[in-house]
Amino acid sequence: MILDAVNLNGATVRLVLEDGRIAAIEPMPGPATQTAIPLPVEPHVHLDKAFTIHRARADRPGLFGAIEAMAADKARWTPLDLLTRIEDGMAEAWAAGCRAVRTHIDWTEPAVPLAWEVAAEVAEEWADRMMLVRASLSPIDLLGDPGHGPKIAERVARDGQVLGAFIYRHPGLEDGIPFVFDLAERHDLWLDFHVDEGLEVEAAALDLITAEATRRGMGDRVLCGHACSLSIRSDADRAIDALAASGVALTVMPTTNLYLQDMTPGRSPRLRGLAPAQELRAAGVPVLLGTDNVRDPFYPMGVHDPLESLRLAALAAHLDPAEWLGAITEAPARALGLAPQPLAVGEPADFLLFPAPDLLSALARPGVPRQVWRAGCPQAERVAP
Repeated sequence: MILDAVNLNGATVRLVLEDGRIAAIEPMPGPATQTAIPLPVEPHVHLDKAFTIHRARADRPGLFGAIEAMAADKARWTPLDLLTRIEDGMAEAWAAGCRAVRTHIDWTEPAVPLAWEVAAEVAEEWADRMMLVRASLSPIDLLGDPGHGPKIAERVARDGQVLGAFIYRHPGLEDGIPFVFDLAERHDLWLDFHVDEGLEVEAAALDLITAEATRRGMGDRVLCGHACSLSIRSDADRAIDALAASGVALTVMPTTNLYLQDMTPGRSPRLRGLAPAQELRAAGVPVLLGTDNVRDPFYPMGVHDPLESLRLAALAAHLDPAEWLGAITEAPARALGLAPQPLAVGEPADFLLFPAPDLLSALARPGVPRQVWRAGCPQAERVAP
């Protein structure tokens, strides 16, 4: 198979595909007519919550109103309901071209949640197509409880998954965060934190996570998400430098943070709540872009598609899509412990192909189609929403 006039990393080339791999990349004269990029990796979604907005509306604005609405909806979570919604989310991510997905699973009581078990079944079903990684999501006061945290960590370790916590101005963080790191070290677990998801300068748990990861040399095994308060903290530069030195990666979620932060009925938002992506990357922090919530009380729209996260981040954070492509490909792959899959000779012929001369043109209009190639074969063409 030969693909001509392809824009690959800014150069016009011919791609030669053989036996599911890239056999040759040959320079070509003239402008490109199509663009190829690596398959994206989705580092942060909530498949257990997805597609519930029609039945779970928040009664009050903001993050905690969404949390309350979602907690009430859990009474409707049956095995069939969860299986249907998780499968639908996986199908969306697959159609978008994802090669791997990490989903958070709410774990708000000591017992193993039903969604954890159902997601395990889905992961097994999809294992030969697309990796699904589960990260537990417990309030830090539950995971940091010596009576409950060790049992949660034991189960997560038994299943070979990721240990995670939600942290927002909880009491006792000076003890709770080290305790969670103790659990991770004891069971050889990776960590994933929802942290500082709000616009209060006192929300600074990221600093404690950074310090603990640095002290233990665990930065490359820790992923944080949100860190909205960095957008308003006067000491953000210091916090960012410490984060960069630690090796901890940070996921920015444009959809949910833009939707929930500074939400007051009848008033336009003044503060948008996005962590300062440009400053973070400039300091050396691995910055990822995540989809987060899809069609639930946290974000009532959306689709499981990292390209849509990149498109919105380009607008909200003034990013050049081509320069930030790695935030949905290489950076999340590394943060999930996967080897990046660059488009290079000898690598799998897995990529997205757009009928556009460059990535900016491909993202400029939501209706530009994409074709997903896996193992050197084109999948059904999909039109981005």
